[in-house]
Amino acid sequence: QVQLVESGGGLVQAGGSLRLSCAASGRAFSIYTVAWFRQPPGKEREFVTGINWADGITYEIDSVKGRFTISRDNAENTVYLQLNRLKPDDTGVYYCAATRLRVGSTWSEYMYWGQGTQVTVSS
Repeated sequence: QVQLVESGGGLVQAGGSLRLSCAASGRAFSIYTVAWFRQPPGKEREFVTGINWADGITYEIDSVKGRFTISRDNAENTVYLQLNRLKPDDTGVYYCAATRLRVGSTWSEYMYWGQGTQVTVSS
């Protein structure tokens, strides 16, 4: 069993930065792949980026390449998402999710979810 808690969201102007954290409790967090999804207002939840537990390889959608960076600190049981050069289209609720599988872009592949943290980017 893994419990996930996100933090770090907020209101920021376009071009600004935020760092989101996903803190995990429960055992053996290091063997879980973790991903970030987001849900823009009125839209479906979408995959943003993820990091494999086994080899540390990361994946991200094209719209965030070069701007968002996922990283993990297994000693602290935390995964981070650095958001740089934010755009209004990045607005949404950001969720972290965990799975024993490799990174996938479908929400149903993830067993554990946090409650989400709101990111709002003003123009």
